[in-house]
Amino acid sequence: MRKFKTESKKLLDLMINSIYTNKEIFLRELISNASDAVDKLYFKSLTDKSAAVDKDDLCIRVNFDKGARTIIVSDDGIGMTKDELDKNLGTIAHSDSQNFKTENAEQQGGDVDIIGQFGVGFYSSFMVADHVRVVSRAFGSDEAYAWESDGVEGYTIEPAERETHGTDVILSIKEGSLEEDYDQFLTEEGLTYLITHYSNYVRYPIRMLVTKQRPKPKPVGAPEDAKTEWETYKGIETINSMVPIWKRKKSDVTAEEYNEFYKSDFHDYENPARTVSFHAEGALNYDALLFIPSRAPYDMYSREYQKGLALYSSNVLIMEKCEDLVPDYFNFVRGIVDSQDLTLNISRETLQQNSQLRAIARKVEKKIKSELDSMREDDREAYEAFFENFGRSLKYGIYASRGEKADVLADLLLFYSAKMNKMVTLREYVEDMLEGQDSILYHFGVGETKERLGKSPIVKAVLDKGYDVLLCNDPIDEFCLQLMGAYDEKPMKNVATEDLNLGSEDEKADAQAVEQDNADLFSTMQKALEGKVEKVVVSTRLVDEPACLTTTGGVSLGMERVLSAAEGYEGIKSARILEINPKHPVFEVLKDAQDLGQTDKVSLYAGLLYEQSLLIEGLSVEDPFEFAKAVVSLMV
Repeated sequence: MRKFKTESKKLLDLMINSIYTNKEIFLRELISNASDAVDKLYFKSLTDKSAAVDKDDLCIRVNFDKGARTIIVSDDGIGMTKDELDKNLGTIAHSDSQNFKTENAEQQGGDVDIIGQFGVGFYSSFMVADHVRVVSRAFGSDEAYAWESDGVEGYTIEPAERETHGTDVILSIKEGSLEEDYDQFLTEEGLTYLITHYSNYVRYPIRMLVTKQRPKPKPVGAPEDAKTEWETYKGIETINSMVPIWKRKKSDVTAEEYNEFYKSDFHDYENPARTVSFHAEGALNYDALLFIPSRAPYDMYSREYQKGLALYSSNVLIMEKCEDLVPDYFNFVRGIVDSQDLTLNISRETLQQNSQLRAIARKVEKKIKSELDSMREDDREAYEAFFENFGRSLKYGIYASRGEKADVLADLLLFYSAKMNKMVTLREYVEDMLEGQDSILYHFGVGETKERLGKSPIVKAVLDKGYDVLLCNDPIDEFCLQLMGAYDEKPMKNVATEDLNLGSEDEKADAQAVEQDNADLFSTMQKALEGKVEKVVVSTRLVDEPACLTTTGGVSLGMERVLSAAEGYEGIKSARILEINPKHPVFEVLKDAQDLGQTDKVSLYAGLLYEQSLLIEGLSVEDPFEFAKAVVSLMV
């Protein structure tokens, strides 16, 4: 027996048990090696007339024997000599494919696509097999040799028989247990799944003997409407599709083909809203096919949801969801990136150079942004439907980046305009602003309908002055707008804040005079609401309603509702202000009660106005029993 040249069993154990995270990729690795062997022979045929081959005859074969517990992966590729078996399989992490790529880098073209980079892929076989036999005959040689090992200490190489050039890898599959199910790899269904999932786009046909059905010939003399009988038989079938849709010219692919591919590969029953296909050339060559879904998946905003694009290298699946290829705010995008230039790590499951991923991710981000801009401008109805599904991701992107991504995302946001009665962009809001208006106004009410938000006394007061208000009812809205800070140098302002400053100088002077003339009344109301409001003031904004609640400081009423439901923020309260409308009949009732010394009545009315304002803003009264009791007292 020959010892493994990398010296220790410990290293071999590491290769077999630690480098790979998923046992089922063993077939991907063996098929990739077989594809490389076929490609090497084809490359040789392009430069050596004595090695002429018909490309249509080149294929990879997969067979299994459940009784014998074996899986065989065969190819008619370049094959290996005795010395090459020793060098390639006897030395862990030696990659003949990598050497081939390096030596022939300038000559490889679209017809040759070597996959392998590291020599450890073959050893993934020992994750599922307790014995591996490799029979290979080099092209141009009359001799074949068999390499055998149980993956422990070493291997043997002995003369063998093989009719033609190429390689057979025979795996003796381990016995199953309660912890590990190896029998799944000894079924037609199991192997078909592995081939289509990981190697569906390998450039050569992967053929396997499968169970098929066909109609039996009708008996002689049987009537034309006789029931057709079917029989089961075994036949060779090509399992993989070979040519990936993302490598075909866009002009050669129909919208229906893209839609069917999306629904099939990404398990959606609706067509995508948009499809983006592009090819990049330069320091890093790659193809990308991106889809913007028409609807959000059920787990879109759950912790279990995982973003990412499928990452392929030379048509072989490397990662099912590569999170680094899309930013969190575009987490809804599905698709594929395929590059033969990626520098893979030793397990071929992730990348060694994150700079390559970052370069691709930047281009992907720009493409998505451009497509969404185009949708917003060209098909507003479709964009509004998209935003209904995925707008929260865009807003969260601004929040999570603390406003740094506002330059990318701000123009993609939509909010409901109380004045225009439709969804608008921030740009459209700014273009419709009144002359002299210096800020973008919004009202934040979590969980409220836009219709109800529009009826808020505060909103109505602002609308009456001719200003527009954006109605925001998504929990993330105010956090997003506050972290943006401004748009087009126009600061964001919540209309339910003290410093809105929309009143004229005359209105402000009149309000100050009313407060001074009724100082005792406001003092009584302030005392009655001690601990509930910061102060009671005369309003310069209200028209029809007797009172409203506003806030001072950084926490609005809407933000308080959001934070109170979040763990760790239960005690956060807004600094509330009760604004009284001096032109409303209720104010005259309050003044009369104060003048007559009926301070208890003033206190009762102050409490009712405060709690009524809470209800109007969608908040709960602090003591429903006392509120009901106060209302009843007015009726008796």
